[in-house]
Amino acid sequence: MDLVLSAADYHLLTPYVYPSTWPENEPFRQLLSLFVITNLGALALYLLFGTLSYYFIFDHTLKKHPQFLENQVQREITYAVQSLPWISVPTVALFFAEVRGYSKLYDNIEDSPYGWSGVILSMLSFLFFTDMGIYWIHRFLHHRLFYKRFHKPHHLWKIATPFASHAFHPVDGFMQSLPYHVYPFLFPLHKVTYLGLYIFVNVWTISIHDGDYRVPKILRHVINGSAHHTDHHLYFDYNYGQYFTLWDKIGGSYKSPSSFEGKGPHDYLRKLREK
Repeated sequence: MDLVLSAADYHLLTPYVYPSTWPENEPFRQLLSLFVITNLGALALYLLFGTLSYYFIFDHTLKKHPQFLENQVQREITYAVQSLPWISVPTVALFFAEVRGYSKLYDNIEDSPYGWSGVILSMLSFLFFTDMGIYWIHRFLHHRLFYKRFHKPHHLWKIATPFASHAFHPVDGFMQSLPYHVYPFLFPLHKVTYLGLYIFVNVWTISIHDGDYRVPKILRHVINGSAHHTDHHLYFDYNYGQYFTLWDKIGGSYKSPSSFEGKGPHDYLRKLREK
């Protein structure tokens, strides 16, 4: 995140926002800047990719499903926009630790002991590490002691749209993002790679709520896509994973998506039309 902060300081904050007497490396200034940047960035990613997905990928016939709520899209957006600033508070604390040099993020490929192969391996390990972390955190949030208070608001959307992707209770939203932020404190990761992965995970979160259930047949039971996550919203105790089905299979919570078996939301709507 220090790359983003440095760019913001150079192009905007130092010459136009803050007084020249306020040092760029002063902790309170960094915290304030990170809070603004994190919120604006998260909102921009959510609204940009959510809107693109909603208008160009999401099947709007799903809005006719009986479990699609009245004014649902507006409610999803409102809930997400209200939650994002609260989610950003602990997130900014972790970004601040990164900026102050406490993580294992590095600037140059030469700083990796394995060069480019290390960068590629770190991308793969990031995906598998965060998939594992999110699986167990997500499953933990379904425990009866925590579900009603923290995770149930996200399950309000049985037939989700891309805008449901970030419509979480703040505690739920931060907990499920925690593996992304923990990884660079445990393992070396290139800074630009980290930014790219951060954008990717936000886009992926939107994609598994987009109602487009198409997956290459060979990957249907490997990749956790929108079909899998739709069944999670509908049937509760299945498909907790983020990118892959691996941990659901290990944990006994895997369910073959109903849409792959002719029993999904589209099939339900088709049967309604035929009556």
